[in-house]
Amino acid sequence: MTETTTSAAATGTVIVWPTLVYRDAAAAIDFLERAFGFETVARHTDGDIVAHAELAWPAGGAIMLGSVREGMALECQPPGVGSVYIVVPEPDALYARAKAVGANITRELRDESGYESRGFTCRDPEGVYWSFGTYGGESR
Repeated sequence: MTETTTSAAATGTVIVWPTLVYRDAAAAIDFLERAFGFETVARHTDGDIVAHAELAWPAGGAIMLGSVREGMALECQPPGVGSVYIVVPEPDALYARAKAVGANITRELRDESGYESRGFTCRDPEGVYWSFGTYGGESR
């Protein structure tokens, strides 16, 4: 383990990492940065293939992604499949940003009754659903 690597055992914390597979991971990274504001913190390539990438969400948390490739482990999902929800304080600004770069909006920005949230859902160019809203879950 390198100095920049952190493990749950070392910190005593649990970290959730949604993982996604893309046909064109380089294009997906570009889209996720431009549309939503993710920041690439690690990118390991083998030629044109993104073997592993980590994208941080500015307010905390991150995702991992990579290119689909021959011999990929059976536990990996097919490319372009998945759904991610991210809690944001200002969904209106993110909605405008995503729309400006051509995100496919599948649920327009709206207020939800019943659980007091404001948000929207869109799909990235390969079909993964991305939902953003103010609902942060029930208290423990």
